[in-house]
Amino acid sequence: MLKKISFLLLFLITFNNVSAQENHKSHTDKHEESSGEGFRVAVVIGHTYIKSEGTDSHLFIPSWGLDVDYWFNHKWGIGLHNDVEIESFIVEKNSGEEIERINPLVLTLDALYHISNGFVISVGPGIEIEENESYVLARVGLEYEYEFGSDFYMMPTLFYDHRFDGFSTATIGLGVGYKF
Repeated sequence: MLKKISFLLLFLITFNNVSAQENHKSHTDKHEESSGEGFRVAVVIGHTYIKSEGTDSHLFIPSWGLDVDYWFNHKWGIGLHNDVEIESFIVEKNSGEEIERINPLVLTLDALYHISNGFVISVGPGIEIEENESYVLARVGLEYEYEFGSDFYMMPTLFYDHRFDGFSTATIGLGVGYKF
């Protein structure tokens, strides 16, 4: 899994450097014209990797997400990120207890920071809601926003959720968004 994540990050960095060299002037001019503030909405499709404590199984659960962000300026924003895992599965918690998860819904409130050239770091608290048991969690993530057209963007995402007294997940996804 670590090799796959490393490959993805290497791909994103290489793609970013090539894209930045070709479009540096137009990209810079666009950011100078706009303050970057405003709302953004994105739909994300992804897969969540789950390796629960004490099991040898590796689960890849399909997920859908809806991200609603507000950017205060071109560097800082806040986002309500909502994901639903669209499959039922069994995991083993850190305590050794097995639990069934039925289409859990993950809600996070993330602080967003635009590093440079389209890369965004997200960090925030959240909750996983499910009929059997809910968990408080912490999220850290990395996105790359690639703009096409004047208001649309595409974003590969990678994030890690740690559920307190539960289990952890890593999700990779691809989203399409719109800027208001």
